[in-house]
Amino acid sequence: MTTDHSRFRSGTEYRDNAAWRLASHWQQRAQEARPAGHLRGVKLALAWVLGCTMLLVATLLGVLFSLVGLLMLPLVRRRMKKRMEQARADHAEDIGPGWQKSQQQNPHQAQATDILEGQYEVKS
Repeated sequence: MTTDHSRFRSGTEYRDNAAWRLASHWQQRAQEARPAGHLRGVKLALAWVLGCTMLLVATLLGVLFSLVGLLMLPLVRRRMKKRMEQARADHAEDIGPGWQKSQQQNPHQAQATDILEGQYEVKS
């Protein structure tokens, strides 16, 4: 950011401005708050190493959990298949041994019971 010095006649006149003094005071305080030279570099390097280590660990954990999830898919699929078969078996009706004989004797009657929900047959 540049300052417009055209309003001031001499080079030192703008330094007498209250805002300029306040800014230079803040600048001095900020320089005093900085740690010593080589210690600052060590802290920065440690911060980078810590940050990179955390990123690597997070990436490895993400890959590990993804692989575990992919390896579990077949097991979960098998378990769901068994559960669906059990549910079908629980809801199935026992048709009995005489079902085949009644089908052969009257095939139109069996056709009427094969109609699914949503399928309609118009009788005239």
